[in-house]
Amino acid sequence: MSGTAATGPRAWLDGLKPYGEKAPIAAFFLGVSSGFPYAMIGATLTTRLAQDGINKRSVTAFTLAFLVYNFKFLWAWVVDGVRIPLLGRLGQRVSWLIFAGLLVIAAVVNLALVDPTTSLIHTAYAAILMGAAGATFDIVIDAYRIEILEPRQLGVGSGMTQYGWRIGSVTAGALALVLASRVGWSWAYMACAALALPAMITGLVMGEPERHRAPAQTKGVAAAVKAIYGPFVEFFMRQGAFLVLLFILLHKIGDTLSQLTVRLLFVDLGFTNDEIAIFDVGVGFWAYLIGIFVGGVLYARLGMKRSVLISLVLMGITNFSFALLAQVGHSNLGMAAAIGFENFASGIGGVTVVAYFSALTDLRFTASQYALISAAASIFGRLLTGTTAGGLVESMGYVNFYLLTTLAAVPGILLFWLMMRSGLIDASIGTAGRKSGP
Repeated sequence: MSGTAATGPRAWLDGLKPYGEKAPIAAFFLGVSSGFPYAMIGATLTTRLAQDGINKRSVTAFTLAFLVYNFKFLWAWVVDGVRIPLLGRLGQRVSWLIFAGLLVIAAVVNLALVDPTTSLIHTAYAAILMGAAGATFDIVIDAYRIEILEPRQLGVGSGMTQYGWRIGSVTAGALALVLASRVGWSWAYMACAALALPAMITGLVMGEPERHRAPAQTKGVAAAVKAIYGPFVEFFMRQGAFLVLLFILLHKIGDTLSQLTVRLLFVDLGFTNDEIAIFDVGVGFWAYLIGIFVGGVLYARLGMKRSVLISLVLMGITNFSFALLAQVGHSNLGMAAAIGFENFASGIGGVTVVAYFSALTDLRFTASQYALISAAASIFGRLLTGTTAGGLVESMGYVNFYLLTTLAAVPGILLFWLMMRSGLIDASIGTAGRKSGP
């Protein structure tokens, strides 16, 4: 579960081996399909609406479709407990991969066929349906990823999924833009629908996960209700569950506060669009990819607990680097260093923390519990920080603001360290993080 540390160059080279194993490679293809629906209602749809002459207020309102992803835990239990007729013969996870993939394809085609210039409301409905289908696909993909990976592979598998997610979202955005200028937005969207296939084909090739544990099947209304609340009851019955939830809620507050204001900082420091593109997008992108790779190796060699603690500390320090940049002022070297370090640390944290959250799930309720955990990790921080970040910057200035975000990272670090020392990390891990089944 947590692994043991090994020393020497050969030991660290052993940390690279999981990247060539079948399950982590499968996780990459799952990530490709997971990333593209998000792009369809993100920058791609925004560009389409803008080019169709839709006013800016209406364009930005479409980002509300992303909220669907934050509430996916409300129906995730269906993926765990409902067997799909006919397709169910392929297995619970594989059948849902196929079904959810078809839903996404249908949603993309539907979004392709609506005309924003004649019916903006129908376009909004299509975007929301796209979000719901994409969120459902995410639920299944997350559950399938966790269950095909052995506990020792969770870190590398999480990293490979993030590589795939980035490639899927970037490919969808670029493909749509290139094709739209040649064959129109409708055909461009339909072409992007093919990006649902990697996950569906992966499911058919890999088959039903050996680690999947179906919940006990019972009938009646009471049983149906229990299927909804059962996964959450199981989680909160564990020792230290409420402290774990508190950590999930707190661990990204400082980082989220910081990220909401970084672009404002760059503008106020006088960085040009070219400088932002080179350092924020260029340097940051590659630093993030390197961080993902390093995070997988750290998880494989140092184990879950130490790798997560290291990543939390690194992510906290990145906020301090932006305070230094704000103090120094316009400096290309300072911007490159701050952005590179932040993305590198985020890449490591994205792997180790996601792997830890994956390990928290019970293999009988993987979809339900991971959907709840991922929602709690994002929605609380976004709601709290999104309403306060701008006001804090205006009242205290950038330097003090980023010092505050550095301090905001400390409670999460201390809480995780205390849970490590008390043994609560091990006690709260679900069957997904253990070598043996339930």
